[in-house]
Amino acid sequence: MSSFAFEPVIGLEIHVQLATATKMFCGCELSFGQPPNTRTCPVCLGLPGALPVANERAVHFGLMIGLALGCELAPQSVFHRKNYFYPDLPKGYQISQYDEPLCRGGRLGEVRIHRVHLEEDAAKLIHLGVSGRIDRSDVSVVDFNRGGTPLAEIVTEPDIRSAEQAAEWLKLLRATLRRLGVSDVNMEEGSLRCDANISVREVGSDQLGVKTELKNMNSFRFIERGIKAEVARQEGLLIGGEQVIQETLHYDPSSGRITSLRSKEEAHDYRYFPEPDLLPVTISEQMRSRAEAEMPELPVDRMERLQRELALSAESAQLLSFRDELGDYFEASLAAASGTIEPQVLANWVSGDLLGRLAEGQDPAQTNVSPASLAGLVQLVSDGAISVGAGRQVLDELIERGGEPEEIVERLALSALSGEDELSGIVAEAIAANADAAQRVRSGNEKAIGPIVGFVMRQTRGRADGGQVKRLIEQQLTSHL
Repeated sequence: MSSFAFEPVIGLEIHVQLATATKMFCGCELSFGQPPNTRTCPVCLGLPGALPVANERAVHFGLMIGLALGCELAPQSVFHRKNYFYPDLPKGYQISQYDEPLCRGGRLGEVRIHRVHLEEDAAKLIHLGVSGRIDRSDVSVVDFNRGGTPLAEIVTEPDIRSAEQAAEWLKLLRATLRRLGVSDVNMEEGSLRCDANISVREVGSDQLGVKTELKNMNSFRFIERGIKAEVARQEGLLIGGEQVIQETLHYDPSSGRITSLRSKEEAHDYRYFPEPDLLPVTISEQMRSRAEAEMPELPVDRMERLQRELALSAESAQLLSFRDELGDYFEASLAAASGTIEPQVLANWVSGDLLGRLAEGQDPAQTNVSPASLAGLVQLVSDGAISVGAGRQVLDELIERGGEPEEIVERLALSALSGEDELSGIVAEAIAANADAAQRVRSGNEKAIGPIVGFVMRQTRGRADGGQVKRLIEQQLTSHL
């Protein structure tokens, strides 16, 4: 098979911890970082005689997810017992949904959705020796606080063809879920986890290859790296005349190694049967209407609107839509503008100059730079009252202390130098101080103009307009030929 080219075929299974106040089938409060085993009760510990009750808020969030993804909502869905033994599963089974899930079908972007169903999370297994807490590597303990946390599992069709596409699509899904408010989708804390089903096939074939499952990847970078590593492994096997074995795998991001966890289970291995202690979930018109009423504008819709109505570039529209706090800040700044600001120019300031000065993940609305202040700053630059360089100095001052852009410009004497006579003298100084660069420009090396422009900008403390400075330099150099 070495003469054939291969393509990956990838489907994702995403587990989303829902932002309810209590667990899926009991009244225990949700927690992260609380002392171990302090958020438990007879129900989530699976003690004899304890009866589960479905969390109404979790069902509501599941309906919102289904609507956002364009799914068909099931008139009635059923909870099942998924039986398997593992130390983090106290009952010996997980309450999940099998052949009658809450939602079927749908699409997000170019990827089709197979189903969305509700279930409970397992507890957290902690390997003490590995974590360094005690001097042994063969001891593990279980923290049952997480056990019973409501999960929505989103399963895609195998429509993804590259690791990069998988990571990019997952970013869109995370932005969508965050906008819905159904989860904090914090991958570092485990509230968004992703498994990838991966196979490869010859380019042009419509047959699916043997798939493997890569488990519990918790960052976009690791997802992309893990999928690439598994695709390369499978291609190597097929090129060498070997067979891919269906199994569950683990990707170690520190070493880049893929190891086998277990042979891949099939549905019959779990011995599904309907949960006898829970009634079927029947979706009433009132439940559907309530979910529809709480639907916000979704990232895909916002991205299309920003391009259609404001003529933003696809790149800017995507960034402002995928990070809703940036989009909200941008639109608030645009609304606060007293004059006419080109939307793309303002978007560049938000996504470039402002974002580049903030800590990773920081919300600009929580800084000293109000949307109105940024709009005022961009207006000053657009009107030519200050240069771009001076505008960046004003932005630094706003971030540090807040205030009004006009006051900062006056206090720091940053008004633009527009007088050609004054600039001409400084340009002449710059040419004299950079004679070698000037000669290279005269000889046709346009890039050599940089040191001359830099001299002028330093002398004017960034107050001069770069375009005007460059034009004056070129004029003076030409006139002295």
